[in-house]
Amino acid sequence: MGNVLAKFTLTNKKVVLEIEKSIQTLANRIITDAIQKGASDVHILPCDSETVIKYRLGNQLLIMCTLEKSVCERLTSHFKFIASMDIGDRRRPQSGSYFYSHRKANVGLRISTLPVKKSESMVIRILPQQQQIPLYQLSLFPATTKKLHSLLTRAHGLIILTGPTGSGKTTTLYSLLSEASKMIDRNIITLEDPIEKQCDTVLQVQVNEKAGISYATGLKAILRHDPDIIMVGEIRDQETAEIAIRAALTGHLVLTTMHTRDSKGAVYRLLEFGINWLEIEQTLIAVTAQRLVELTCPYCQGECHPYCYTSGRAQRGSVFELLTGSALSAVLMQVKGRKEAIYYETLRDVIKKGIALGFIKENEWNRWVFDE
Repeated sequence: MGNVLAKFTLTNKKVVLEIEKSIQTLANRIITDAIQKGASDVHILPCDSETVIKYRLGNQLLIMCTLEKSVCERLTSHFKFIASMDIGDRRRPQSGSYFYSHRKANVGLRISTLPVKKSESMVIRILPQQQQIPLYQLSLFPATTKKLHSLLTRAHGLIILTGPTGSGKTTTLYSLLSEASKMIDRNIITLEDPIEKQCDTVLQVQVNEKAGISYATGLKAILRHDPDIIMVGEIRDQETAEIAIRAALTGHLVLTTMHTRDSKGAVYRLLEFGINWLEIEQTLIAVTAQRLVELTCPYCQGECHPYCYTSGRAQRGSVFELLTGSALSAVLMQVKGRKEAIYYETLRDVIKKGIALGFIKENEWNRWVFDE
């Protein structure tokens, strides 16, 4: 009886081990396939009887496959486990990250879950670590690239990069930091939650509340480390806004990101976070609003075929609305209450110019420009 029980237990362990291996293999196949196809996000969306796996390729969200609901639950649990998330908690949103090795290169995976009816949805953002866009390729128009480069030579001040999720802010930020570190020889320290891309040329600090590293304590330590440039990952609330302003007031160049519709909106957000006018006027030196726009394709008419995204051809380019100098001063006065005529090149103007020159698809006008 004892031998039979031991054999039965051993067989159960073997079955469980095989299931775990198959789920891990499935997870690796999905991530590898998404990376090879050039996807920016993987969506795991539960339905009533099955689960849909979708990839975001450019501006398209395409269905790749469907899975049984029971398989999907084990798959999401696997991703949550390797991202150091709570597997047993399905009633609240969670986020985590880990690095995946693909062809001897690290790829960052930022994972977030969202509770839905009787299940949970998962989105995996794919962040290639070794792909740093050269500064000369950063913008569709070279004049904007030169202005961005000139901002890196400033000794102090606050530079805010704005735009919606997926507009390329993180890529732009790391390209600027890489350029400042290599070409201008600056000491750069970042304060992030989480670290989205690994960069060997800068010092990266991960916010970890459990270990006692908050934004406030991290900034105090960074200021004693003789930095030239400080990068604060994202202004999300009053605390991070005050930290970014405080770092700029101490005589450092600070780069950060924010979610706003346009560059002027960053000023209103700072005011909402309780930053006073004097501090904004003393620190803010530039605000950008960025969009990723679809470029015209020489092969496809209208929407590109999904194969185009895996062919290596550049599908999208960045356009910027840049507020600095006299234009920024005029906008600050306008927000303060003075009604003066202000002209600067807005996103509307930049996209219109790109369409007229044949660089940008015409349907991008309806997607990004709001006629008033």
